Amino acid sequence: MQKYTYDPLHLFIDGAWLEAGSRDTSAVINPATGATLGRLPLATPADLDAALKAADRAFETWRQTVPAERARILKGAAELMRKRSVHIATLMTLEEGKPLSESVDEVLRAADYFEWFAEEARRIDGRVVASNRPGVQQLVKRQPIGPVAAFTPWNFPAITPARKLSAALAAGCSVILKPGEESPATALALARCLDDAGLPKGVLQIVFGVPDMVSAHLIASPVIRKVAFTGSIPVGRLLSERAAAGVKPITLELGGHGPVLVFDDADIDAAAIGGAANRFRGTGQICISSTRFLIQRNAYERFVERFLAKTRELVVGDGLAPDTQVGPLANPRQLAKMEALVADALAQGAKLLAGGKRMDRPGYFFEPTVLAEVPMSARIMHEEPFGPIAVLRPFDQLDDGLAEANRLPYALSAYAFTRDARTAIDVGDRLQAGMIGINQYRIVATELPFGGMKESGHGSEGGTEGIGHYLTNKFISQA
Repeated sequence: MQKYTYDPLHLFIDGAWLEAGSRDTSAVINPATGATLGRLPLATPADLDAALKAADRAFETWRQTVPAERARILKGAAELMRKRSVHIATLMTLEEGKPLSESVDEVLRAADYFEWFAEEARRIDGRVVASNRPGVQQLVKRQPIGPVAAFTPWNFPAITPARKLSAALAAGCSVILKPGEESPATALALARCLDDAGLPKGVLQIVFGVPDMVSAHLIASPVIRKVAFTGSIPVGRLLSERAAAGVKPITLELGGHGPVLVFDDADIDAAAIGGAANRFRGTGQICISSTRFLIQRNAYERFVERFLAKTRELVVGDGLAPDTQVGPLANPRQLAKMEALVADALAQGAKLLAGGKRMDRPGYFFEPTVLAEVPMSARIMHEEPFGPIAVLRPFDQLDDGLAEANRLPYALSAYAFTRDARTAIDVGDRLQAGMIGINQYRIVATELPFGGMKESGHGSEGGTEGIGHYLTNKFISQA
C-alpha cells in the first residue's frame, strides 16, 4: 500500500501555529495499524487564556465586518477545502479510519456548509415594528451573540466542526474550537483553509487538551457567551450544567439509537440492503446510524436474509485500501465496548447471526455483527452501541413498532419503510426523533436542520435554523 504523510500538529491561537515545545503531548494513533502518526500538543491554562483574550479582541472587529466580506472569506475557505479535499480526506482516514471515499465525501460536504452559511450571512435581517405611540420608531436587530466555545468529537472530524464554525463565523462570532484529540489534523486543515482565505487573526482558535480541564476553563470565562457541543449524553449534561452557571445558551447534539420500522408492504430489498450499508458505514460510529431494525412479522424472514447477505459481502480493512467498505473502530475502548455488548446479549439468549468478535489483525477491527431475538434486558437494547452491531427484532402491529421505536430517551434519528401513504404519514407524525427518513436512509443536507429531541439534545445545526443560535435579538425604541 502507498505510504502517506501526516501533517505536523499544532495549536492555533491568535493566528499563530504553535508547536508542542515544552507542552504535554498525546499520541495520535492510526486505528488501522496501531502506529503512532504524531504527537499532539495539549493546551495549558495559559494557552486557553491567550485563546480567550484573542477571541474577545477579535470579536469586536469581526462582528462589525460587513456580511458580504464575511461571506467572501467563508466561500474562499470552502473553495480551498474542495481543492485540498484529497489531502484532508487522507489525513482523516489515517487518524479516524473510515474509508477514503467516505472521507472525501465528508470534506466536500463540510465545504458545502461553509458556502451555505456564507450566503446565510447576507440574509441576517431584523424588522421594523409599528408603534402604538406617534413619533416612536421600533426596531428589532439580530446581532452576533459573542465569542463561542465549541466542542466536537472524533468520528466526523470535518463536518461536525464545519457545522459549528460556518454558522458561528457567518453570524459574526469568534470561536474557540476544541476538536476530538483522536483526529486533530482534519480540524487543523480546515482552520488552515480559513486562515489562508483571509480570516482575521484571533477570530478562530483551535485548542486540544484534557477535555474536562479545557471545557471547565473556557465555559467559566466571562468572555464566552455561547457553547456548542456534539458528543455523548453524560458529557452533554456536564457541559449544560457549566453553561447554566453563567446563564449561557448551549446547543447540544448528543447520542442516538436509531430505530428502523420496516412494514410488510415495504420494498424489503431497499430497506435491508440499504440498511446494512447504512448501519456499517463509518464502522457504525455515527450518531444518526440505524441500529435497531424493527421488522413487521410477515416481512421478517426475507429482511433477515437480505440484510445478512449484504453484511457478509462487506469488505473490512484499512480505509486507505481502495476496496475497503468498513474500517477499524477509532480506539481500543470501542473494541472493548463491542465485545462487552455482544457477550451480554448472548448471555441473555440473543442469537448471533453474523460477526461477533474482534478480528485477528493489527489495528482496532471488529466484525460487522448482527444480533437477533435480543431480550429487552440486554444492554444493547438500552445503550447506543456506536459500533458495527445491528439488532433485528420483529413486531406485529403499527402501535407495537412505534412503542418500541419511541421507548428510549434517545430521539435523534428514525427511519421507516412502507408503500402505504397513510402509514407513512402516521409514522412521520408519531415517531419521536428530530430527523426522520421515510423510504430512505440519507437524511442529512446542508439546507436542512440537524438535531434531536429528548436526551439526544436540543437546537439544530444546518439549514436556515442553524445560524439563529449564534444571534441575539436587540430591541431599540427611539423617540
